[in-house]
Amino acid sequence: MKNRRSPFLKLALFATGLSGIVAEYILSTLATYFIGDSAVQWSLIVSVMLFSMGLGSRLSKYFEGNLLLKFIGVEFALSLLVSFSSLVAYSAAGLTEYVGIIIYGMSILIGLLIGLEIPLVIRLNEEFESLKVNVASVMEKDYLGSLVGGLFFAFVCLPILGLTYTPFILGFINLMVAVGLFLTVRRELQKRANGGITIASGLILLCMFFGITKAENIILFGEQSRYKDKVIFSEQSKYQKIVITQWKDHYWLYLNGNQQLSTLDEDKYHEALVHPAVALSGQVKNVLVMGGGDGCAARELLKYPNIEQITVVDLDSMMTGLAKRHPVLTELNDSAFHHPKVTVQNADAFNWLEQAPGLFDLIIVDLPDPRSVELNRMYTAEFYSLCHLKLRPHGSLVTQAGSPYFATKAFRCIDTTMASAGFETLPLHNHVITLGEWGWVLGQKQDWSQGQLKERARKLDFKGVETQWLNAEAMLMMTAFGKDIYFKVEDSIAVNHIQNPVLYRYYLKGNWDLY
Repeated sequence: MKNRRSPFLKLALFATGLSGIVAEYILSTLATYFIGDSAVQWSLIVSVMLFSMGLGSRLSKYFEGNLLLKFIGVEFALSLLVSFSSLVAYSAAGLTEYVGIIIYGMSILIGLLIGLEIPLVIRLNEEFESLKVNVASVMEKDYLGSLVGGLFFAFVCLPILGLTYTPFILGFINLMVAVGLFLTVRRELQKRANGGITIASGLILLCMFFGITKAENIILFGEQSRYKDKVIFSEQSKYQKIVITQWKDHYWLYLNGNQQLSTLDEDKYHEALVHPAVALSGQVKNVLVMGGGDGCAARELLKYPNIEQITVVDLDSMMTGLAKRHPVLTELNDSAFHHPKVTVQNADAFNWLEQAPGLFDLIIVDLPDPRSVELNRMYTAEFYSLCHLKLRPHGSLVTQAGSPYFATKAFRCIDTTMASAGFETLPLHNHVITLGEWGWVLGQKQDWSQGQLKERARKLDFKGVETQWLNAEAMLMMTAFGKDIYFKVEDSIAVNHIQNPVLYRYYLKGNWDLY
């Protein structure tokens, strides 16, 4: 029987290596969703868990006697903690403002338990193999499990299982490790221990079954607490949390907890994003929309008969799928993604543009604010230079640029960065009721000065286009900023680069206390 213990212990390390790395990723994703700033949260969660694992390894030296029972107990504790990690985070979100403390607390506890596993297995296995073989084989299985866990998280957990049910899969793995080891060594244990382990495993299994049956209700409770209006849709895609809420006859779309649009006033955003750029680009036939997964930018572009091709490149297939199928979004975007002129590509916009074979008359960048390092990349000089290369000589580039008042330095940074890539720029702004004062930056390849570009923009009247809000009077207001009373930028704005993401830092340090 003891000869069977060694290979099973190594199998257990493979399984727990898988479970441990996925637990790190789950907690990092939860921290990003509830706290924000993915780069910081992933760095901190992984660092905290690794430190806790080291602390757990140190504590393991105080474990003496009945190491098998202690290892099984660690696996039982891990199965419960990991299984309910998401549910605890969402429940905390509905009950307290300190959800971040709870997530980091779970990271420490799970890290401690994971840290106990490897030293205990090495000690349990030392009677079967020499030290160098023992340590090498144990670490090999753990690291191999981590590799498989990373692949499992990337290609199965997030896109298919989501954060609701993935933790229960991990918990079940830990439970099966404990039960399998118990079945292997049960003849070596006392009857009292056998009975206790059997009862404990049964109770944990019942708890997990209860958690699975109530998971959706608990997640909805936590989600609802984050939004003042009724949540009618909530799903975690591979890339982001997508939520739709309803108030009376109006709907809101949120990505990772941040509002993207409201049916109440989205026309004041999308008309300002699309129509000035089309009008200033001359003859527009081929348009690229980067982001815009809700379909509203494509809807506005379809108002122009001369536009022949609209390519929408959005990373998230769940978002574009909702825009094609969800009744709220299809009504909002007039089923734009079903129009024969519109082609939807699910890909990284930067990488896709690098490989794009043709040139465009207009590029529209309708992406979330640069509140993370990943999004910052789509507002860099390198990205704008690529756009400049992919535009025809008369072409235009327009990007949403956040708020000129709540993130003033970030707004100016986008303007400065676009100009550094060879564009003559024109900042625009409008008051979108549900978003506050919002801004865009339009860039032109034509040889116009900023004064000439502004003068041309002020003469636009859009009489030949069906708009809900935009007209000649609106253009006068959109191009006028008045005196800068919130932030004196002078010459202090740096150009945003991939290797030096200053925009990301400007945005996070914005004037958000004014919002």
